[in-house]
Amino acid sequence: MSAEAVGTPDRARAFGGLTAWSAFAAGLLFGLGLLLAGMANPTKVLAFLDLFGRWDPSLALVMGGAIAVTAPAFVWIRRRRAPVLVDAFNLPTARQIDRPLVVGSLMFGVGWGLVGLCPGPALVLLGTGQFKAILFVAAMAIGMGLFEWWTRWNTRRKSAA
Repeated sequence: MSAEAVGTPDRARAFGGLTAWSAFAAGLLFGLGLLLAGMANPTKVLAFLDLFGRWDPSLALVMGGAIAVTAPAFVWIRRRRAPVLVDAFNLPTARQIDRPLVVGSLMFGVGWGLVGLCPGPALVLLGTGQFKAILFVAAMAIGMGLFEWWTRWNTRRKSAA
């Protein structure tokens, strides 16, 4: 299937494989950062979340460092007309806090607190073959599939009414 058939933006088409390689490099850098910072270690994450037990505040320093690097980058990005490798930025536009956002946030937080993993670190750990990561990613994929099914079913149900 050609790039035009799936609606690839002009700039992405012009840069071809460079766009995919830059995404791969960014993901690899992100994954390595998670590993080096300990954010892919469920025991360390659970210790960070244990505010009234043996709290380990070191991940707060990691998150603070990430914010310190990212915040100026977002200011710079917002001043640019377009990214380098694609035609437009894909930034969130939704501004309302609705039920799906709150429920999803609660589910994310509960899952993170129960097992010490969230999707990014779980995918990083998946590469190590750890059973906990395999189980987490499988459950995450099933949950995403169920959400998609429920959303389509609910949309059809509402449109039929």
